[in-house]
This record gives sequence, C-alpha cells and structure tokens, in this order.
Amino acid sequence: MDPIIVGLLGSVVLIILLFIGLPIAFVTMFVGFSGIVYLTSMEAGLTAVAKTVYEYSSNYPFTIIPLFILMGSFAGQAGITQELYQTFDKWFRKLPGGLGITTVAACACFGAISGSSVAAAAAMGRIAVPEMRRFNYAPKLATGIVAAGGTLSFLIPPSLGFVFYGMLTEQSIGKLLISGIFPGIVLSLGFIIIILVQVKINPSLAPRTPGEVSWKEKVLALSGVWETLLVFLMVMGGIFLGFITPNEAGAIGATALFIIVLLKRRLTLNSFFASLSEAVRISCMIILLAAGATVFSYFLALSTIPASVSTWMAELHVSRYLVLAVICFIYLILGCFLDSLSMMVLTLPVIFPIITTLGFDPIYFGVVCVIMMEAGLITPPVGLNVYTIAGIAKDVPMEEIFRGAIPFLLAMIGVTVLITIFPKIALFLPELMLK
Repeated sequence: MDPIIVGLLGSVVLIILLFIGLPIAFVTMFVGFSGIVYLTSMEAGLTAVAKTVYEYSSNYPFTIIPLFILMGSFAGQAGITQELYQTFDKWFRKLPGGLGITTVAACACFGAISGSSVAAAAAMGRIAVPEMRRFNYAPKLATGIVAAGGTLSFLIPPSLGFVFYGMLTEQSIGKLLISGIFPGIVLSLGFIIIILVQVKINPSLAPRTPGEVSWKEKVLALSGVWETLLVFLMVMGGIFLGFITPNEAGAIGATALFIIVLLKRRLTLNSFFASLSEAVRISCMIILLAAGATVFSYFLALSTIPASVSTWMAELHVSRYLVLAVICFIYLILGCFLDSLSMMVLTLPVIFPIITTLGFDPIYFGVVCVIMMEAGLITPPVGLNVYTIAGIAKDVPMEEIFRGAIPFLLAMIGVTVLITIFPKIALFLPELMLK
C-alpha cells in the first residue's frame, strides 16, 4: 500500500479513537507504533517507542516542567493573587470597567510566575468574580474577563505552552519563553481595550466602583507587586542575560516562592504534598503526550505526508500569509473540540514542516501557535478556562460565561495579525539574548 494512504488511514483511526474517548497520549503512540511496524518492521516500532519514552523521561531540560508547575502552586499558596488584585484595584477602580481592568492586570502579573492558565483562572476567579459581582458587574462580563485573563499564563513566561512547543519542535525553550513577554503585554492591553469598548457601548455591564483612592494609597499599594516582580526578574532576567538556563531559572523561581510561602507561614504539610503531587501528575502527562506525538510524527515522516504537503503548499504559489491564515483558522476550529496540548500533538508534526518551508521563523510561529492555543481555552464547547470558572461561579450558566469570553477572541486575533505584520514584537528580545 502507498505510504501516503497508510498515513491518511492512520490519521483517520487516530481521530476515531479520540472521539471514542481514549487518552490522546496512548492513542498517538499506538497509532504511530502500528504505522511504523506496518511500513518498516516490528523491531523498528518497538525501538521507536522505547527510545522516545526513555529520551523524554530522562532528558534533563524537561525537568523545567514540574518546576514551573511548582512556581504557580507556591504563588497561589502565598496569596500573591489577592495581593496583585488589591494593588491594581487601587490604581484602576475609577476607570470604566475598572475592576475588569484590575483583573486583567492581576492575571498578567500572576502569569509572570505561573505557567498554567487553568490554575491562574481558578486562583483569580475565587477573588475577582465575587468582587465584580458585589459591585453589580454583569455576570457574563465578570466571568468572561477572568476566563480570558487566565489564558495570559499560557503566553506570558514562564509558560508551559512554550515548553511543550519547544519539546515537540526542538526549538530553544529559553528563546521561546522570552519571545512571549512583549506579545503578552500587548494581548493584556488588547483585553483591556475590549473591556473599555464593551462598557462604553453598554455602561450597565460594569457600574462605576464607588470610593476614592488617594495617591498615597496607590503608591503604598505597589508593595503588593514586589514578590511577583522579584521572582519574574530572577527567572526571566537570568535567562535573558544568559546567567542561568531555563531549568535553573525554574528551580530558582520555585525556591524563591517556596521561601516566600514559608515566610508568610501559609505552607501546610498537606498543601506542600498536594503541590508536589500536582507537579508530578502534570509532568507525566506532558511527557507522555510529547512521547506519543513524537512516535506519531515518526510514522507520519515515514508516510511522507509532511514532506508531500509542504511541497504541495510550495507549488501553490499563493502568499505564505494566506497559508498562515488558513492554519490559524484551523486552530480556531480545533480549539472548539480539543485542549491546547492535544492540538499541538496532532497538528505540529504536519504544520511545523510547512511553516519552516514557507520561511517563517520557528520562534515567531511558536508565539502564534500559543496564542491560538489560548483561544481554545475559551471557545465552546471545550473551553477549559470556562469550565474552571463555571465551577467557581456556580450560579452563572456556562453559556453565559462563554458569551462573556468570546469577545476577547478579537484581541487574540488582533495581536496575531499585529505580530505577523511586525514580527519583531515577538523576536526583538530573543535576538538580544546573550546565550
């Protein structure tokens, strides 16, 4: 049988197994292994699986994953989310939609010390949603802001999205992390603009917050951001200046936040072991996802599908930006049905060779890819951040939360277009890195 036909049949089987509900890590590995055996031999298939699983589970650079997870967990235990919210509340409460703007700013800063968007949405949702509801914000706006704001942790470093992308594409994780800083800031501003426009059109969505805040109170409130700023500068500053590797940065960040939790006397034995357990669980999941994706990509490479598609795309003689737009549209559709990491697993083996053939910078596309993954966190019916907020705001119907989050997709699309026109937004800092 023609290898391309085998590859297409394998992809169809993979999709069917996923719809049945089987775990994606094992499905990709099983289909990849079966395809390799069919196209080559049993020995080659077994070797590919054993070699890939061993390399991912023993590869030192991937120890960054549990360290970034621990950072977010310790930051939540330290009460940093509440301090960030209180700080920005003092500065933005008098603006139209001030509490919403406060939430976005706090989410962005929390994203600077946490790599998990779901964790960020959960931590901020417990604080921001009740506060906005207390001041009569429309339920869909209050919950939608937190659901969208939580996605910033997937883009602003330390980001597990960039780590996973780097694992699958063999790109510099350090450069990928640094590349997310400016786009993350721009996307945060985009979310704020979306809030301002909505409130301008319909002021009843977000009534003005009563009370005056003096400049003295505003300045004193800035003490609530010092921990976040210190950890971020230690972690990202060290990577940028070449003093430390991403793994060492993760260790430094986790240790710093652990010390902060101890100093605040907020660490219990149960919460400590819960943090360790979460780090191990998520790390194992990501490593198995990456291993399965790699075995499946070996199979696709043997089937010649990525090479054939890349050649076909090159021969179309259409603008590479049109191809990029189609890829982004595909990601938006897939985001309605798959979680972020699953999308990367299924698409990058085929799409990444196309991107490199078209001459796009892999680091730049990493930013685009992560933003598209962010969109999947708030699109129905599989928006993990929306499900997280629904578990917190139990009186708000899930469809209301989706309606509140959807307008923020405009900011994600706008930022994607902006960094495509001006790729230096994503590439400027990585190009300046000393290592």
